[in-house]
Amino acid sequence: MRTQRHTNGSVRYDKRRRTWNYLWYDGPIRRSKRIGTKREFPTKAAAWEEVERLGLQPTTTEPGDTVRSLVERYKAERMPERHTTARVYNCFLRNHVLPKWGDEPIRALQPRPVELWLRELPLSPKSRTHVRSLMHMLVEYAMWAGMLDVSRNPISLVRNTGATRKTRRTRSLSVEEFHALLKELQEPFATMALVSVCLGLRVSETLALKWSDVDWLGARLSIQRGIVNARVAEVKTQGSARTFDLSTELLDRLKAWKQRSEFSESENWIFASPYKIGRLPWSYTAVCRELNRAGAAAKIGHVSSHCFRHTYRSWLDAVGTPVAVQQKMMRHSDIRTTMNVYGDVVTDEMATAGNKVAQLAFQSNGAQTERNSS
Repeated sequence: MRTQRHTNGSVRYDKRRRTWNYLWYDGPIRRSKRIGTKREFPTKAAAWEEVERLGLQPTTTEPGDTVRSLVERYKAERMPERHTTARVYNCFLRNHVLPKWGDEPIRALQPRPVELWLRELPLSPKSRTHVRSLMHMLVEYAMWAGMLDVSRNPISLVRNTGATRKTRRTRSLSVEEFHALLKELQEPFATMALVSVCLGLRVSETLALKWSDVDWLGARLSIQRGIVNARVAEVKTQGSARTFDLSTELLDRLKAWKQRSEFSESENWIFASPYKIGRLPWSYTAVCRELNRAGAAAKIGHVSSHCFRHTYRSWLDAVGTPVAVQQKMMRHSDIRTTMNVYGDVVTDEMATAGNKVAQLAFQSNGAQTERNSS
C-alpha cells in the first residue's frame, strides 16, 4: 500500500480492493472513508481533491484554540481602526459572542448551533445580521491565521430570517412638521437642523463642521470629518467626503450664526459647545435632548437626529430629483443603497436639486426668524 501523508490524515491506496481510502484519527479512534476507485481518481492528488471537496478533513485546531483566544488575536490583528465600528464589534463580542462561545473550541462554530443561538438573541433582525457577519469574519480570520483549515466558511450556511425587516419605521418629516419643529428649536440647534435637512448630513458630520469648511465666496461647504463620542475621525465612507453648493438662504443663516457665536475663528467648530469652552462641539446627547423637547412642544412626536437625512431623501423625491442625482447627493457609495438604478450627474443638476430642497426648508413661515439660546 502506498500512502500520501498530510497533517490531517492520509490518503491510502488499497491494492487488494483497488480503492482509495482516507484515514484519520478522531481522538484515539482511527477512522476510514472509501473515496473511490483508481478509474475514478487516477492519481493521489485527484483523491485528495475529492477528500477536500467532501470536507472530510478534520480541523487542525489545537486544544488551546478556543473562540476566546481567536477573538483576542482578531482584536490585535484585524479589528477595524474606525472607533465607532470597533466599539460596536467589541459590544457584540462582549455581550453575546463570548458569553456563549468563549470557552468552546473554534470548530464548535457550526451552522446549526450558531443559527439556533442567533434566533434566541434578544436583538433586532438587523443586529442579529451584524452578529452573524462578525462571526463569519472571525471564522475567516481563523482560516487566514492557520487556526482552521481553509475550507468553506460554515457561518455562510447560517440563515437569519427577517434580516431586512425593520422593527422601527424610519421617519421623514413633512414640510409642515419640519417648520413646526424649527419654531421650537433653540439656537444653535435650529441652524443645525437646517444644515442637516438642506444637505442630508449625518449628525456626526454636522457636529464636526468647522468654519474653515465654509467657502464664503464660492458658497460651498466641505464635509471632511465626523465626530462620535468626542472622537474626531474620517467620514463614514470614501464617498461621504464631498463639497456641497450652499443655497443663498443657508449661506445667510450660517453668516448670521457666525456673527452671534462666541467661537467664530477659522478653526473653531461651527456648533461649538459653550460647556466645553469651544474645544468640542455639542454632544449627540444634547442634540437628542433638544430634539425630543422641541418635538414634544411642536406636538409632532419623537424626532431623531437621523430623521433629517431621511427627510432630505423624501424631499429630493418631492422636488422631482432624478434617482442618479439622489444617489450622488446622498453620498451613497453603492447606488443600491438609494435605489437599484445607476448613472452619472452634473454639478448643475445637483445644485438645482439642493436649492429646491432649501426652498422647502426656508419657506416664509418663520424659518428665518432666529431664536435666542435659553
